Amino acid sequence: MSIPTFSPVLGAFVAIDVAWWHWAALLALVAGLLAVDLLLHRGDHEPTLRRAAIESAVWIACGVGFAFVVLASWGSGAFGEYLSGYVIEKSLSVDNVFVWAVIFSSFATPPRYQHRVLFWGIFGALALRAVFIVGGAALIERFWWLLPVFGLLLVVSGLKVVRHQDNEGDHGHDRAVKLLGRFLPVRNELEGRHFLVRDAGRWIATPLLAALVVVEVTDVIFAVDSVPAVLAVSREPFIVFASNAFAILGLRALYFLLGGAKERFHYLAHALGAILVFVGLKMVVSHWWHLATPISLGVIVLILTAAVAASEVRRRKATDAAADALAR
Repeated sequence: MSIPTFSPVLGAFVAIDVAWWHWAALLALVAGLLAVDLLLHRGDHEPTLRRAAIESAVWIACGVGFAFVVLASWGSGAFGEYLSGYVIEKSLSVDNVFVWAVIFSSFATPPRYQHRVLFWGIFGALALRAVFIVGGAALIERFWWLLPVFGLLLVVSGLKVVRHQDNEGDHGHDRAVKLLGRFLPVRNELEGRHFLVRDAGRWIATPLLAALVVVEVTDVIFAVDSVPAVLAVSREPFIVFASNAFAILGLRALYFLLGGAKERFHYLAHALGAILVFVGLKMVVSHWWHLATPISLGVIVLILTAAVAASEVRRRKATDAAADALAR
């Protein structure tokens, strides 16, 4: 099966020559990183904040490091597109992290088993993203008018993200149990780290498997936004998949680092919504006019920086107000 590639629209996007062995090397690298991650987390234990911070830094270093592989192989244009796609995907994935926290809370999943659920959730997410990217690239290659359609969908999604509710993902508990119940009996109690247990000659699903189902479903929902968003800055499936893959690989560590910090980053949801609106508008006009990749990357970084800074100011004001109230 040939992988669809794009000719640059008005010379805007790079068109690189990707051989089959480039794909093989990328997939082997991703598989190797997954294997190392699984090896490092063989036991069921709750990751410490320090370990999560170290692992997050290592994953980010891997993602940024691959950008220089792209630079050496295909030049600065491909480098800029990969880096922009990586930053977009990493940014949008933060909201996914907060939804995971709600999911695990609704299923009362112990922290020591959450990494196991997320590992297989990420594994499934990589496969789904590959299908989405190749399919989306092929559609845009054949029907250019889908660009403004996808762009408008991103704008609408961005506005919804700004208004998202704190209990987002909570409703997935009952739906997952009902869905699994159509195929397998579902137990209410955990059976250690097992997704399935055998009882009286039949397989029975555990709440851990139900949590995995909800994690996979939410990733499909997020992929509907994130994949077109990255396609707004690059039309090369190799670059889009690589940026998605390296951003997703570090999500487990990011979850254990930020899962309980939603209140600290109060304006982050607004920033993610603004990013979706920005790349959506960029996608709408991309067939006729292209915004330079470095400018797009700068706008995204500026939005994130402003959101983090505003959130920190808000947190400090709230802390000072609480301290003043106690002092009175």
